[in-house]
Amino acid sequence: MQGELIFVLGPTAVGKTAYAIELARELGSPIINCDSRQIFKEMRIGTAVPSKEELELVRHYFIQTHTIEKPYTAGEYELEALELIEELFRRHSHLVVCGGSCLYADALCNGLDAFPDADPQLRATLNSRLQSEGLEALRRELSLLDPDSFRTIDLSNPRRVVRALEVTIQTGKRYSQWKSSPKKSRPFSIRKIGLAREREILYDRINSRVEKMVADGLAEEARGLIGKRNLPALNTVGYKEMFQYLDGTISLERAKELISRNTRHYAKKQLSYWARDKEIEWIKL
Repeated sequence: MQGELIFVLGPTAVGKTAYAIELARELGSPIINCDSRQIFKEMRIGTAVPSKEELELVRHYFIQTHTIEKPYTAGEYELEALELIEELFRRHSHLVVCGGSCLYADALCNGLDAFPDADPQLRATLNSRLQSEGLEALRRELSLLDPDSFRTIDLSNPRRVVRALEVTIQTGKRYSQWKSSPKKSRPFSIRKIGLAREREILYDRINSRVEKMVADGLAEEARGLIGKRNLPALNTVGYKEMFQYLDGTISLERAKELISRNTRHYAKKQLSYWARDKEIEWIKL
């Protein structure tokens, strides 16, 4: 397989979609989505799926193609995306990938690490402790057993914390050590373009996006999903806060404030994650 995969990445709300569409039209390429939430067909407003007009400009793949009812992993994305890429390179010399989901990007570019299968009994024990002791207790344990993972994984995501502890306890080898396996080779070249903006401008864009989501009907979208709120896909910024609003525990204004704040935190985490990748060509917009 020959060809070049051009990966457009960057923090949420930086402007990846517009940049990728312009690039794809210039190259005559489709766009392969690499946003782990835009993949789900039930989640449109809260995931900032490209507009109908944008989708008509360029052929997109992995946009609202899967259901939240069925768990979908980065490993499944890796396999499905590679199969699609192989087929598309028969017709295109360049392919554009666009998205900000760090784990999915790693899976596509480098391959996932060969983690051991979960021990059901240990996982049940950790989930039971999560319920009885709370997430903070598991975070503290992880900070002692695997400081590197404590610094790098999403500590607000209980599944990530439980998995890191599970692997470390089960194997006696730190989760972070499992993640340092050699990269898998790919039969195509990869160019990574990182988009950045001044922090104040990025934060203004985040605030504007949240206002637009609410105006477009985010509360109504969340209301239709509230009965499924415990599904992993809905443990997502925008939906979690709207569920609180719909529960009556916070006001709409407070929900918007929390969505903006948590989105800023997510953007910081994305930038911190990619700062270690020396292959990225950064462009300031």
